[in-house]
Amino acid sequence: MTDPSFWRGKKVFLTGHTGFKGAWASLLLRRFGASVYGYALPPDHPSSLFVTARVADDIEQCLADIRDLGKLRSALAEAQPDVIIHMAAQALVRPSYAEPVETFATNVMGTVHVLEAARHLPSVKAVLIVTSDKCYENNGDQTAFREGDRLGGNDPYSNSKACAELVTHSYRRSFFAENGAARIASARAGNVFGGGDWSRDRLVPDAMQAFRDGQPLRIRNPNSVRPWQHALDPVLGYLTLVEKLAGDASFADGWNFGPNAESEQPVRNVVEHLQQLWGDGARWISDDGPHPHEAAFLRLDCERARTRLNWTPRLDLVQGLGLTVDWYKAHQRGQDMRQTSLEQLELVLGGAAASGTPQPASESSRGQAAAVNAKSFS
Repeated sequence: MTDPSFWRGKKVFLTGHTGFKGAWASLLLRRFGASVYGYALPPDHPSSLFVTARVADDIEQCLADIRDLGKLRSALAEAQPDVIIHMAAQALVRPSYAEPVETFATNVMGTVHVLEAARHLPSVKAVLIVTSDKCYENNGDQTAFREGDRLGGNDPYSNSKACAELVTHSYRRSFFAENGAARIASARAGNVFGGGDWSRDRLVPDAMQAFRDGQPLRIRNPNSVRPWQHALDPVLGYLTLVEKLAGDASFADGWNFGPNAESEQPVRNVVEHLQQLWGDGARWISDDGPHPHEAAFLRLDCERARTRLNWTPRLDLVQGLGLTVDWYKAHQRGQDMRQTSLEQLELVLGGAAASGTPQPASESSRGQAAAVNAKSFS
């Protein structure tokens, strides 16, 4: 379980803080009392979580490219952090086919730059490199991947994340092995969703955009299975890992953070449940046109995180989707999205969502509580 007291007063350097998962991490770290220094490109959507929840109000930041080692070094020297969490990435499979050079430069050399800058900064005690569940070599046999399985990846995105894992391993052994050095770990999460994500070619935000606009959602691979999880669950896992890492070098390794088995569902099931939650006007069709290769089946074995970190997801798939749809509906109604986002954060932290008996603090959170209590997949 995450220990908020660990973070109180800690200086955290967070790359990718303007991104979807990075913005949720920023809100969570500030909720726990950490000082956050963000380093990322400007947000890429005017309604992103970073913008609508006014994340910049509570943090320091440098808007710059992770590929710029000089600027990154300067920002780190200014921040003098205790902890570095590296989330900055080109985070999508399909765009990696269109921009492979940018994908490898960002995901591989960006990781090199973070670790290279960190090794010259005495203040840093722990570094977490966030990669992806797609870093594993997927031969399609439907086995859940464990941390020791072979790394690989056919598409540029997946391969770049495998390379980032190899870079992390090399730096850990070459430059961070001596006593007193910062401890380095990596985290591999499943397919995340949640409020404030507007990325194209990602199932849930594509669905929210289509349903909002009254257009049919076009689905490429309705039978593909993925480990779906609300973004706050792996982010809480990352923080739990850093807490352990800071006190024990045996945690300096790669770790999986995925949902429970019942949340590993085909795309079709997720879309149909999103339809039910959204209501009138929500529909989808198959898109049978030619598409780049994507793995048909992906599962994570997260037993090690459950036993050694005492980490488990707080939300199941239905609860996470309920909160997500509620976020987009609140945005459509013009509500205060900072308040909405913080209320959802409190629901998850309080364990109310996981217990199925949320106790919302205000009128705007009652719809969220109803969404959390939606019926389960059969």
